[in-house]
Amino acid sequence: MDRFWLPQYPPSVPADIDPFEIDSLKSLIEDACGRYAKRIAYHSMGTALNYRELDARSRAFGAWLQHRAGLKSGDRIAIMLPNLLQYPIAMFGALRAGLTVVNTNPLYTATELEHQLKDSGAAAVVVLENFAATLQQALPDTNVRQVIVTGVGDMLDWPKGAIVNFVLRHVHRKVPHWTIPEAHSFRKVIDQGRDLQLLPVNLDRNDLAYLQYTGGTTGVAKGAMLTHGNMVANILQSRAWFQQVALEQLTFVCALPLYHIFSLTGNCWLFASLGGTGLLVANPRDFPAFIKDLRRHPPMFFLGVNTLFNALMHTPGFAQLDFSRLVVTLAGGMALQSAVAARWKELTGCTLSQGWGLTEASPVGCVTKLIGPDSDFNGSIGLPVPSTELTIRDDDGRTLPIGAVGEICLRGPQVMRGYWQRPDETAKVMLPDGWLRTGDIGRFDERGFVFIEDRKKDMIIVSGFKVYPNEIEDQIAKCQGVLEVAAVAQADEHSGEVVALFIVKKDPSLSEQAVMDFAHQYLTAYKRPAAIYFRDQLPKTNVGKILRRELRDELARSRAPTAAA
Repeated sequence: MDRFWLPQYPPSVPADIDPFEIDSLKSLIEDACGRYAKRIAYHSMGTALNYRELDARSRAFGAWLQHRAGLKSGDRIAIMLPNLLQYPIAMFGALRAGLTVVNTNPLYTATELEHQLKDSGAAAVVVLENFAATLQQALPDTNVRQVIVTGVGDMLDWPKGAIVNFVLRHVHRKVPHWTIPEAHSFRKVIDQGRDLQLLPVNLDRNDLAYLQYTGGTTGVAKGAMLTHGNMVANILQSRAWFQQVALEQLTFVCALPLYHIFSLTGNCWLFASLGGTGLLVANPRDFPAFIKDLRRHPPMFFLGVNTLFNALMHTPGFAQLDFSRLVVTLAGGMALQSAVAARWKELTGCTLSQGWGLTEASPVGCVTKLIGPDSDFNGSIGLPVPSTELTIRDDDGRTLPIGAVGEICLRGPQVMRGYWQRPDETAKVMLPDGWLRTGDIGRFDERGFVFIEDRKKDMIIVSGFKVYPNEIEDQIAKCQGVLEVAAVAQADEHSGEVVALFIVKKDPSLSEQAVMDFAHQYLTAYKRPAAIYFRDQLPKTNVGKILRRELRDELARSRAPTAAA
């Protein structure tokens, strides 16, 4: 197809990458650990881990899985950890042993966890002890044979690690009682593995690297099958795009959870392949502690989501941080609001860029320019990354012309193999010739920049007119006194649906009338809210994406929710 957007590429970015340059993630991480052995890979809670020790510990973990746990190439292992040093050690080690990683949200309920473990057929699981009680409930009906349990402080320097574990267990009582017979200690696994040899495994681009579960907020969670080839291609695509800026001795913030695909590729793999030094933030919702970490480790690169950047800017001390080294800030995972982008640029001097993708594409599909002309926020998600084709299609799969609004479809080496054991669900999203239906509604402009209108399932239809929640939220976020906002459909007997707003206040004096007056000034009649509900907080995913579906469900249960604020 005609990739008419290529003339807009920065001079340093190639039109294509060679997806066969690296055969597997195993090769990528082993090369990085050898090449950058003396560099610091991660900072976490005052402990620094260099690439040489990351190599040794992940090698020991992988060897233990092969010899002591009896796991074989292709077996699945669930990793249920927040952003601690244990995560990259376990994840890299599992992949080096030829296993398939099943990234698992530590905040899952026992029911959600049981579904994922059973569906994936996981033979082993690594879990933080804080969540071991949940795992205990989920285990009986699964195929899990090996359980490895770790404490928050297990990989921290002595004596801090021991102190952290003691305080969490016995002072703050953050570790509920659990009993899992024959569970293994993560520290002992590493110690025992150092005396074992990591057996060679033959991996290529067609082997399965991850079962990355998605769709839990819109139905039963499905495992996207991401191969080594998918992941390597997306890492190389991202790396090619980042060639716009200097990539030597880089530092980055890793606040989004590594078990989420955006952070997994954009933080963990991209920067590991470049020998970057990451600040692991275990609890990004502890914003005062987050500010202290940023003060100690000023970053060059910062990947996050709109809600994270917005909350940080409202945390005391943020404006006094040193942003002199900050080169790129990139938002993804949800729509970036123009008010947040403008405020970030004002406070940091760094443009807040935007990217777009989805789990099924490993995930990166489009990114805005990072520096120079066209890098300032204009609502676009940017251009398709190298070796990526993109079209806008109607409901029947026909390609639409430039400027027309339809479903974004994507093709490239980063697109998943399909959904694990779900050919029916795979058929719903995969078109002939490898095209992926993304479920996002968007359009091209005449230069090839892509604009997202909204998620197909989130669209509001008011008397036949299409209303996109992103547009409403972007405008209302500019209203003085609004901290966060979500727009959803509310049933209406006259127009079918109307716009309902859920708002978290920044200014306690903000009134419903003030919001209505603001909307009247900036939104046409059918886009204006018919109902406003104030809340202390909005439901979010693990990465901070607002869950509109939960709000729609609340409205379906009761047409007049009681205001919480």
